[in-house]
Amino acid sequence: MNYTDIEKTAVAEPCAASMILTFRAIGYNLETAVADVIDNSISANAKSVWFNSEWKGGNSVITILDDGCGMTEEELIQAMKPGAKNPMDERPEKDLGRFGLGLKTASFSQCQKLIMVSKKAGFTPSYWIWDLNYVNQTNRWELIRQPISDDYLHALDNLESGTLVIWTNLDRIIPIETSIDNESAKDKFLAQMDKVKQHLAMTFHRFIEEKSIKLFCWEYEIKSWNPFLLNERATQAFPEEYIGEAVMKGYVLPHKCHLTEETYKNAEGANGWGNQQGFYVYRGKRLMLAGDWLGLFRKEEHYKLVRIQIDLPNTLDSDWQIDIKKSTARPPIICKEQIRSYGQKVRLRGVEVFRHRGKILKTRKQDDFHPLWLEKKQGNKYLYLVNRDHLMIEEIKKMAETAPKKAIEYLLRFVEETIPTKSVFIRESEQGETAAPFEETNKDVLNAMIKQIFDAQKVSGKSTEQIKMLLLNMEPFNNYPELIEILDTYDR
Repeated sequence: MNYTDIEKTAVAEPCAASMILTFRAIGYNLETAVADVIDNSISANAKSVWFNSEWKGGNSVITILDDGCGMTEEELIQAMKPGAKNPMDERPEKDLGRFGLGLKTASFSQCQKLIMVSKKAGFTPSYWIWDLNYVNQTNRWELIRQPISDDYLHALDNLESGTLVIWTNLDRIIPIETSIDNESAKDKFLAQMDKVKQHLAMTFHRFIEEKSIKLFCWEYEIKSWNPFLLNERATQAFPEEYIGEAVMKGYVLPHKCHLTEETYKNAEGANGWGNQQGFYVYRGKRLMLAGDWLGLFRKEEHYKLVRIQIDLPNTLDSDWQIDIKKSTARPPIICKEQIRSYGQKVRLRGVEVFRHRGKILKTRKQDDFHPLWLEKKQGNKYLYLVNRDHLMIEEIKKMAETAPKKAIEYLLRFVEETIPTKSVFIRESEQGETAAPFEETNKDVLNAMIKQIFDAQKVSGKSTEQIKMLLLNMEPFNNYPELIEILDTYDR
């Protein structure tokens, strides 16, 4: 582009104090902020990362230490500059960064003071500090150096290289004035740390499983949390499908009846089975978005076994609108129909597994299957009818000839135990209400039973009004007051 006609320029440097507040408001929570810092550790080829926190009331501290390649003092200053990298630059395949803002914005979102200590192999450690209070007072984009704890200065002594990130003045996590003796605040603080541990186990599970990195929380190694239950025999995997450079692979998880209680509990993660359904979007094997239907479907109970993996290379960041936090992704419009179609296929299998307790229906000949309940459409609604041709019904009819009470009890028990509740739930959530009792059928049986009850209660001495009130409070007759109202005609 030609700028030879420019007559004058003016510096428009942003106000440091107000810009820092903008950085703080990007929308991280503690878990996503810690994960963003660890992205830098992975990009620095770290083999181990140690996440730790120390409770000191309002002076509590969070640290993230890695054994990556580390930085010289000049490289450290460059890394601590906001926007240190151009998001349009081509990056190595394993680089998890994009905007050159993640480390800083993630840190500023949680604390007022960011201290970074780094050591490159063959160099002495160096450190610099971002102090937001100092920036607010001076309105200058200046790193500072002031005395820090010897524990931080010597944290890298046993490592050939690495970086230590320290968050102090955690005003977005715990009020600065909080007393160290405040047990309630301490419990909340520790609960947040546990959420971080769960989030890291999920976000970096592929790195952990491939043994390319070890993550530690309070010195304990974090085990991976894989959303797809790949080690379960009953997990059903779909073929991969490409969306340009991206790849989709769907999974239908086993029904609860095929899992141990421990596995089932673990597989629901922190948010429960219903919230874990949907697409899992990865960028460079790093999970960005978990359990989200990308605006293509709704979350519904009967799809809770469906989880679909989408792998993106970092070359698609712009196309998929990856945000600074790396926690949002939006598929390009041109890809949405393909993603929807693939998702629909996996969802259909998922609902069958949910409905039939894990049976794989495609292995069963439809002609050989004898359901006790039949699904029938009447108008715009569905009915569920007992299959009169079922062999069990035939046997109960025979039993009724010699032992009618026993036959009725058997029939009622089978009806109670086999009501197709899941099918009814699925139909109602997808297509509206199912038919009310006798709503879409001939009411001769209903009228006959009302008449029989009326006659029997008359014999027992009840008045017509008393019998009406009795029937109005009795299912399923309470749905048909117009039939009860004409009981007076039986008296004449």
